[in-house]
Formats: sequence, C-alpha cells, structure tokens
Amino acid sequence: MENPELEAERGRRLLEESSEIVLVLDNEDRLVVASRRARETLEGLVPGEVVPEPFLQNEPWRPRRVPVEVNGRRESILYLREPGELAAYEELRAGFTAAVSHELRTPLARLLALLETAALPSADVDELLDQGKAEVENIRELIDDVLFLSELETGRAVVSLASIAAAPVVRQVMDGLAERASRAGVELKIELDEQAQVPLRPRMLRVIVENLAENTIRYAGDGVAFSLSVERVDNDVVIVAADDGVGVSAADLPRLFERFYRADRARASRGTGLGLAIVKHIVTSAGGFVEATSRQGLEIRITFPG
Repeated sequence: MENPELEAERGRRLLEESSEIVLVLDNEDRLVVASRRARETLEGLVPGEVVPEPFLQNEPWRPRRVPVEVNGRRESILYLREPGELAAYEELRAGFTAAVSHELRTPLARLLALLETAALPSADVDELLDQGKAEVENIRELIDDVLFLSELETGRAVVSLASIAAAPVVRQVMDGLAERASRAGVELKIELDEQAQVPLRPRMLRVIVENLAENTIRYAGDGVAFSLSVERVDNDVVIVAADDGVGVSAADLPRLFERFYRADRARASRGTGLGLAIVKHIVTSAGGFVEATSRQGLEIRITFPG
C-alpha cells in the first residue's frame, strides 16, 4: 500500500494546481483549503472561517458541491464557475463546431465530385481513386486532430507527468520525417542539448515536433531549410523551430495559433489548420509559452521556465 503521507501530498498538489476554482469546506461551510485559482479569484476567503454567502448561492458562481468523507469527517468539495465563463465556453464550443463542419465540407465536396467524375465514360478511374484516397486521408487527419485537441481541453490527455530528455525524442521524430521532407524539397537540421529536459510526456513532445516540422514541409515551399534547436538558457529550456521560407505576413502572424486558421499561401495546401493550435495548447498546459516571429522565414519559439 502506498505511503499515506505521499497520497496526501499528491492530493494537496492536485488541488493547489487545479485550473478550476475549488474550495474544500467542513460540514459547517468553513474553509479548509482552496486552490490557487480560487485564492486569486475570490476575495474574503479565510481558512477556518465560513465562506462568504455569495459564493454559495446559485448565481452568479453556479457552485457544484461534492460531499466527501475524510478520516470520518464530513466535508465537501465546492467547484465554482466564474461569472460569464459558461457563456464564453458555449460561444467557443458553438464556434468550434461550426468550424469543424465547414472544414469537413470541403474534402467531402471534392470527394463527391471525384466519384461523379469517375462515373463518366472517359474517366481515368485509377487516377480518380488515388485522389479520392487522398481526400479520405485528409478527412481522417482532421477528425484525429479534432479528437486529440478535445482530449487535451477536457484533461483526458495528460500533458505533463515528469521531465524527460528532449534530444532522443526530437531526433527520432526528425529522422522519421526525413523522407517526406526530402520529397517536399525541405532540408531538416537539428541542434540539440543532450542534457536539456522538458516537462512533457514523450508523446506530447513528439506531437509538438511533428506539427512544427510539418508546418514547414506543407507550407514553406521547395528549397527551404528547417531547423529545430533545443537549448538551456539560464534555468529555462528553449525550443526554436525556424525556416528560411517566405514567412508569414504581419496580418497573419497574430492569428497563427488559432484553430483552423491558415494564411493565404497555405489555403491551397492540405492540412487541418489545427497543428499550431495543438502545439500552443500543449505548451501552455505544461506551464510554457510560445511565440512566433517572421522576418526571414518563420520562427516559433517555445520556452519552458526553469
């Protein structure tokens, strides 16, 4: 059986680092402990004292109470939703659903056109079948990315469990992309600090590297060089992905990490428009931050504070 002190410490850290507003109350609604976000958001919280009445009312905080028993004591975990948060979430969900529907219609329309063309007497059926397979693959890729992003946002895909050495994962991913990059006329380069560690699961780091490299392979054009470096800067670990392609316009740059957003030059290329959105979500969930600049080509810099 696991050490009770270790279990208690794990529970304390889970509560402390929760992204939600969480309060633990005794059976008389006195505050036992609160998550960091709760302390930063709510005023008037004092351990050992009754929680202010407005936080217990249905509006505007919409509390959800979960009864628990700890060492024979009755307590409750109270989840609060910040005013306006639900409406904002519903608006985001509606927008996301509309965007997914729009993105699926395009390859489906192309697939239908290919099937109709295949029925013509003079049709090159083999060529049309190959094009149809490509459209189905595009649809599959979009669905996979949507499901993965959904897992990230609902917490089912844990981003960070412990720090890992970045170099072996980066090297493996880049080696796997070498043939595809060569066909696209893109040269891949890496510069790795073998001792640098990032606070990510290996799968999550693989997703980041794949999406950064594939963004160049798909959109940067023939004859481009893509480099990915991992280095320690003071106590931080910095990942820089850079290419020397045509770059991104000043108008497109602020929207680069939005879901389904593609710059004008990328609209004719196949891709889900979710790759960089996934990168940003993983990085920020692990406590890092990401930024993009475009001078000569595109540079994306990821920093994990030490």
